[in-house]
Amino acid sequence: MKKHKKDLSHRAFVRGYQTAIQQRSISTCPYQTESELGFQWCTGWRQGRADYWSGFSQATMQQKAGNL
Repeated sequence: MKKHKKDLSHRAFVRGYQTAIQQRSISTCPYQTESELGFQWCTGWRQGRADYWSGFSQATMQQKAGNL
């Protein structure tokens, strides 16, 4: 059975989230910020930072990133 790939915008969101929980800067975005993928990456990054600032533990954030 073939695996279905998740769409690129979802993958960009998850990568942005993972970057944020690793406490990296938003300036490390690998996409152009005006593009759809750049927007999704930055949205994921902001969500990850919000979770970090809300006091989520590192294990909880990793689990959430795996479930995205």
